[in-house]
Amino acid sequence: MERLYKAKNRLGLVFFPAFDWAISPTHPEREERLLYTQDQILEEGLKDIEGIEEYRAYLAPDNEVERVHICVPDVRSRVTEAHLVAAGGAIVAGRKVLEGEVDKAFALVRPPGHHAFRIVHGARGFCTINNEAIMIEHLRRHYKIKKVAIVDTDCHHGDGTQDIYWHDKDTLYISIHQDGRTLYPGTGFLEEFGGPNAYGYNLNLPLPPETGEEGFLYALENFVLPVLEDFKPDLIVNSAGQDNHYSDPITNMRFSAQGYARLNDRLNPHIAVLEGGYSIEGALPYVNVGIILALAGLDYSFVREPDYSPEKVSQSPRITDYIARLCEETLQAWQKREELRARHFQGKDRVTRRRRIYYDTEGLMEYQQETTLICEECAGLSWIDSHTDRGSHILAIFIPRDACARCQKEGHALFEQTETTFYRDGIYLQDRVEDVLLKK
Repeated sequence: MERLYKAKNRLGLVFFPAFDWAISPTHPEREERLLYTQDQILEEGLKDIEGIEEYRAYLAPDNEVERVHICVPDVRSRVTEAHLVAAGGAIVAGRKVLEGEVDKAFALVRPPGHHAFRIVHGARGFCTINNEAIMIEHLRRHYKIKKVAIVDTDCHHGDGTQDIYWHDKDTLYISIHQDGRTLYPGTGFLEEFGGPNAYGYNLNLPLPPETGEEGFLYALENFVLPVLEDFKPDLIVNSAGQDNHYSDPITNMRFSAQGYARLNDRLNPHIAVLEGGYSIEGALPYVNVGIILALAGLDYSFVREPDYSPEKVSQSPRITDYIARLCEETLQAWQKREELRARHFQGKDRVTRRRRIYYDTEGLMEYQQETTLICEECAGLSWIDSHTDRGSHILAIFIPRDACARCQKEGHALFEQTETTFYRDGIYLQDRVEDVLLKK
């Protein structure tokens, strides 16, 4: 059948509703999140548009996960096949773009992933493994891209993505989210600026509750786009969380489907990967249609929720002024990042930080002590002593992708020389240079 419309941008879509995975039948993170979207896409006839193609996800192998995560005790003990297909769906989306088969791609997959840390003891924030990070590191390994920008527009701060790329100055992470003083996971502030070897490449913009359309788009124009222009990434990835919507049941923001479409139009990402969004009937079908049209370069001006009104996306003058000051302060910090790095780390050879990480889905608390070597040549060797309140205890050693000879040598020496007696659940070495995960 001849198609009547043609997309300006060739767009690949990957759907994976994960019929066989749910936290509970009534949990907001359930398969209906994508089923209503699929119905809306069929109703609007988007698959009949020339240039919009659908692709199948596949089961990502364990080594794709191990390139990013250390799952305790191993991948298959923590991760279901649904998680692996969601990660595989993101990989398919990325491959189609990098191989030139499409101009852009949108992976509409679940379970989500941006709360998954480097070390995985279980699920937290509905996430177990990080789909975007697994995709990005697959693309880096197979297509030799270097500089990547992740713009996370989920209402919740992507603390897992932040953790994974904390030491990587080739990966710029920007998160626009509801202020962590008012919402899970309670993080995502300006002072969370990156590790000692990538200071300034982790940027958070915590917006106040009741931020409206005006605030999100102001932040995009006056903060996100200037930083991206300065960073000049090879690839832009949108962590496309949709829970900033005015009807979302677990957040307090005022964004609309039209606003999401405008944001994606201006951001112009190469790849979008679905994260959160829990207004299953009132928001997601319309938001996803808006994003698809924007990515395809088609008219999205008609996209409206049935209950939309201008009042639902408005914000107070007080919030407008606050966001303007916040954007200016954060942009200035980005511009002064090298000066700030010198001020914080000059004269030091290593940095240690201690953290408590709560796995809300599991009801588990993890305690970490991380040590990182300060290095002028690479992202720096780091290692984490990790134990939980359920008795698990490991040492995880991370040799970065761009490791210099010293950091790689010291990482292997630490792995070989550390006795396993103290670490009842093992010692792990993630060597990103050799692309292997070792355990003893």
